[in-house]
Amino acid sequence: MSTVDSFGSKGVLNVKGTDYEIFRLNSVEGAESLPYSLKVLLENLLRTEDGANITADHVRALAAWDPAAEPDTEIQFTPARVIMQDFTGVPCVVDLATMREAVKDLGGDPKRVNPLAPAEMVIDHSVQIDAFGNAGALERNMEIEYQRNGERYQFLRWGQTAFDDFKVVPPGTGIVHQVNIEYLARTIMTREVDGKLRAYPDTCVGTDSHTTMVNGLGVLGWGVGGIEAEAAMLGQPVSMLIPRVVGFKLSGSIPAGATATDVVLTITEMLRKHGVVGKFVEFYGEGVAAVPLANRATIGNMSPEFGSTAAMFPIDDVTLDYLRLTGRSEENVALVEAYTKEQGLWHDPSRELRFSEYLELDLSTVVPSISGPKRPQDRIELTDAKEQFRKDIHNYVTLADGSVDEALDESFPASDSPSFSPDSHVTEDNEVKVVASAANGANGRPSKPVTVETADGRSFELDHGAVSIASITSCTNTSNPSVMLAAALLARNAVEKGLTAKPWVKTSVAPGSKVVTDYYEKSGLTPYLEKLGFYIVGYGCATCIGNSGPLEPEISEAIQANDLSVTAVLSGNRNFEGRINPDVKMNYLASPPLVIAYALAGTMDFDFDVDPLGQDEQGNDVFLKDIWPNPVEVQEVIDSSIDEGMFAKGYEGVFEGDERWKALDTPAGDTFAWAEDSTYVRKPPYFEGMKAQPDPVTDIEGARVLLKLGDSVTTDHISPAGSFKSDTPAGQYLLANGVERKDFNSYGSRRGNHEVMIRGTFANIRIKNQLLADFNDGAGVEGGFTRDFTQPDGPQAYVYDAAQNYREAGTPLVVLGGKEYGSGSSRDWAAKGTALLGVKAVITESFERIHRSNLIGMGVLPLQFPEGENAATLGLDGTETFSISGVTQLNEGVTPKTLKVTATKEDGTSKSFDAVVRIDTPGEADYYRNGGILQYVLRQISA
Repeated sequence: MSTVDSFGSKGVLNVKGTDYEIFRLNSVEGAESLPYSLKVLLENLLRTEDGANITADHVRALAAWDPAAEPDTEIQFTPARVIMQDFTGVPCVVDLATMREAVKDLGGDPKRVNPLAPAEMVIDHSVQIDAFGNAGALERNMEIEYQRNGERYQFLRWGQTAFDDFKVVPPGTGIVHQVNIEYLARTIMTREVDGKLRAYPDTCVGTDSHTTMVNGLGVLGWGVGGIEAEAAMLGQPVSMLIPRVVGFKLSGSIPAGATATDVVLTITEMLRKHGVVGKFVEFYGEGVAAVPLANRATIGNMSPEFGSTAAMFPIDDVTLDYLRLTGRSEENVALVEAYTKEQGLWHDPSRELRFSEYLELDLSTVVPSISGPKRPQDRIELTDAKEQFRKDIHNYVTLADGSVDEALDESFPASDSPSFSPDSHVTEDNEVKVVASAANGANGRPSKPVTVETADGRSFELDHGAVSIASITSCTNTSNPSVMLAAALLARNAVEKGLTAKPWVKTSVAPGSKVVTDYYEKSGLTPYLEKLGFYIVGYGCATCIGNSGPLEPEISEAIQANDLSVTAVLSGNRNFEGRINPDVKMNYLASPPLVIAYALAGTMDFDFDVDPLGQDEQGNDVFLKDIWPNPVEVQEVIDSSIDEGMFAKGYEGVFEGDERWKALDTPAGDTFAWAEDSTYVRKPPYFEGMKAQPDPVTDIEGARVLLKLGDSVTTDHISPAGSFKSDTPAGQYLLANGVERKDFNSYGSRRGNHEVMIRGTFANIRIKNQLLADFNDGAGVEGGFTRDFTQPDGPQAYVYDAAQNYREAGTPLVVLGGKEYGSGSSRDWAAKGTALLGVKAVITESFERIHRSNLIGMGVLPLQFPEGENAATLGLDGTETFSISGVTQLNEGVTPKTLKVTATKEDGTSKSFDAVVRIDTPGEADYYRNGGILQYVLRQISA
């Protein structure tokens, strides 16, 4: 609540007879020419000015923003609301429940731990695609979802009753970001304060990196770690530097044949190449008005993939039309229009705004594209896809000694590859039934495709590059009717030509809201999708989050026995290694119609321009161009199939849930009754032994390297969300606690249990720890392993087991990394697990924004190698013992720019360097001194 109004900004706005209290931006000199995103921050400061944390100087600094300057001014941003999904939301509620007990132990009132801003959670990350390709798939997958997750859902229902201003959207409704733009987002918030109705811009932080989807609606919001979100719920502002803002000018219009997905993959490539980590991106220019709201949301959604904090579109008539379409009240629409015009937040393409950097895209130059095989920014023009696949496949098929399989070039000749001589790949798995053993090379590697026979009588050949998963998934694209209906029309055209999906492809549609089902039904296109196997399998993230479910057993066995590098094609936003399915090495992002096209093709080794998808009844070749839908028809179907009533119906009683949800046995009480035998929800150890005042921070001495990692290590690598096997530390823990293998569920679903999550940290099946480069005959080792230097000669061990030995020996740990460390999801467990393993510092070449702040939020010190240096240039191999001196300066309220790091080798020689301290704001220094953000907040509440 604002107690100071230094600029006399408080005033009244009357909209159709209703008075709203507002804080006028024109009361501050310089506000007029700020980018829209910074105007929203400026209003936030005006409204929350208290003379202490937020002062008139902060307001002036923002209004006088210098677009050319490097960020150095800290401000406190107070988001209007918090939005969560269940994977990251469950640990949030676990932490809040634990904080209530800790406050009680420190002599405070547990009810003081309560959201002070509206907090909403959408359960969307838990449904898995176990059943597919039939009419009963949706119901069966939901049934299994409740069986697997009943314990978690009971806990969330308790949270819904125990905490004020906390609402849960039950399973089977949709994906959090699509539900946000279609229903939850207010665009302009209203709230009664001191007896007056106050209006202000809707802003939010979310426990999912793709919270930025709401930027397409003109709402400033971005993803934060769960720990930051919890602090925001408890009234803590988000500490941030006033960012640089990149102006991105749009002109022209998307050509026929290209889609919004192609636009966003192009923008992702451009911005990742330009460098926008930690910056805001704002779209401007005459072309903005021609970008439909759904396309804006698709672009905003991908902000984490290009690395920006936010990717903002201003509010205009397109925004208002979308608000009306999605059933927002006329009062709300009128307020949005009046407020934004009054405050200079309404888009005026003729007005010149100040930006730090400028980029431009002529939409008419966009061409059909995919991205892969492991990063969203690695865009490939569709015409080059086959050739690029043939180059990339050589990185994914190796011999037993780790060398490249040269025989591959006979099957997949890359145009710039050398001519290879045949060789073979040894396999040890003799249990798998692969019929065409005669087709295999001398030692088991298929020199031609492997024949597979399934239990239902299908027989087909499988080879490298086979599309094993084709999934229309993820809010990125399922929120966009233009691409969803293009996919359905392409399916109709394919069926009418007699085409079918290949029998080895696992096909699925997982919409982000029930509205998609409604317009598919109304348009009459559902039967065509189903004819190709694209049945609706659930309303949730599904394949995009890694919940693709298992491949058919015979296919999975053939892949593993022959070490086939098969592919997945999905309309998602993430395609990192090991994320989509443990059997699938190469993952590609594509528009929904291209997902269907690849299901028809059945392989990535396919050129849509010259390779036919099949033949029609007359025996004529059918090419993609013959079935690609006309954009005019797509628009006609949109106009005739989507109406306001669908959204009203789809979101009616949205917080009530179905009979399954209502039937859950829900505990009651202000504090949670933890079940000692629960393997889903356990009380975490963060606050054990916590004192009212923190102990001083200390220098780090005698530390060992837990992992030495390369570039682009994602939070998926650090804390995977998908399935895991029985022989892993997490699997062994669950087996020891009476959980059968079939009931393991996923790491993501077990995030309420720290015991599972610690064991899953750095356990991605594709992570490459360079400490093990000399193991496996020099080929290195993939997966959650390290060297344990508490033992003679440092043998290979699971990361978790080694960390436990280090803990017993009293040895602190460090992690070494490369560029873009912690990119990807805003996964707080990537930081929590790192801290709980005993890691005291992470030293990298560069950090992604969210993970860096999450590490500080868990009391882990983020450091960067000196500019231009890295572990290799400094001669570090990870076998050294590390000391980090100068940390104690933080006890005196000083945040040093650099700290001295000394690495001592086994022979006694040492290397020292000055590491850059990435504690960027005074607020972050407070969090670090307290051992983490939650400890800081807890002490504030208790005091």
